[in-house]
Amino acid sequence: MAKITSIDEYITTFPAEVQPLLEQVRGAIRKAAPEAEEAISYAIPTFKVNGKYLIYFSGAKKHIGIYPYSDAMNEAFPEATAYDQPGKGTIRFALDKPLPLDLIAKIVKFRLAEQSA
Repeated sequence: MAKITSIDEYITTFPAEVQPLLEQVRGAIRKAAPEAEEAISYAIPTFKVNGKYLIYFSGAKKHIGIYPYSDAMNEAFPEATAYDQPGKGTIRFALDKPLPLDLIAKIVKFRLAEQSA
């Protein structure tokens, strides 16, 4: 398999029914951080601001994950604990439930504020 070099390419590797969900996550991130640069890092989509990692996201068989890697996540977003959090800095959203796009946008804005501090 060829190395994926863009988020567009990454999304096309998923089944047709998952692609719009990944685009929704991408759109929520883009709307919350319009200045962010799209990239692929660790073979998954990421957004960077001023060369610094902001947030990653990825697709899987049964979920979409976001990776804000912030020590303050659970304190700042107690509502995020309603979703699967298999490890520090990871939140998974089941494919069979509506995506919490507002929560994703809030997390992105929080990460932007963290980077600015």
